Amino acid sequence: MKNYLLLTILFLSVSTYAQKTEDIKSIKAMCGCYEIKFKFAETFNYPKDSANYKASKVKHETALEWAQLIEDESNKISIQHLLIVGKGHIVKHWRQDWLFENTKLYDYNGFEDWKFKSLPKDKVIGQWTQKVYEVDDKPRYEGSASWIHADGRHYWENTTNAPLPRREYTQRSDYNITKRTNVHEIIKNGWIHDQDNDKIIRDEKGNDYVLAQEKGHNTYTKVDDSKCEAAQKWWVENQEFWKKVRTKWNAEFAKNKDIKLKSDIDGKPLYMHLSKLKRDASQEEINTVIDSFIVSK
Repeated sequence: MKNYLLLTILFLSVSTYAQKTEDIKSIKAMCGCYEIKFKFAETFNYPKDSANYKASKVKHETALEWAQLIEDESNKISIQHLLIVGKGHIVKHWRQDWLFENTKLYDYNGFEDWKFKSLPKDKVIGQWTQKVYEVDDKPRYEGSASWIHADGRHYWENTTNAPLPRREYTQRSDYNITKRTNVHEIIKNGWIHDQDNDKIIRDEKGNDYVLAQEKGHNTYTKVDDSKCEAAQKWWVENQEFWKKVRTKWNAEFAKNKDIKLKSDIDGKPLYMHLSKLKRDASQEEINTVIDSFIVSK
């Protein structure tokens, strides 16, 4: 009986190690240079005033993007995405952090605020939290789930609340939460980001109404890293500045408290205020700008 228990423990340990190794391989597979096709279409809508409702147009876009590995630890992997626009102009895009068996998350509440929540340890065993950040590294959305490796597929799926994406908030303001079902699937020549989204109206009492639904299908096709050389160079020149920005945000997240932000100051969002700073700005200068957007409670 004792030998059986030891063998069982050994088997589980080996199995867990193999699973985590495969998870890490899949996450890191999202790094590199990619040609991207973005596709979004509003599939169904349920407006109370259907006569005046305007659905979002079908959207097709293409892009070239570099995904830079910036942190590589046993329980944390961080990937910074950089868009390459026109003849080598670089736009700092979104960032995704992956944390193993993480219990601390921020849930978007719909009013430029995120509610801190703590998950029981036994509910996140073997899971990875994907934390997605805006271009200025402020929070966007987070969710925890297990990577699945079965039948020749490698994917991660989670449903969570998020702010409106840029393609929506620049066009409409009739809802305030995008409830996203995200699927990240690694394929032979890259990866797919598949989305099934609910466009939700949430009131101050926390009542939700689904205004519409949307399908998103983004394909990332891997190309030679040399095509993204401009982004690689840009990151070398700017990484210390953004490391300081992350340091400030990490200090805020570590407080384990709800976060509420101003959408703009003097008509300009946070990323525009940060862009005015010199690349060798001090930690204190960066902290001051970010602090000005944090609403005290």
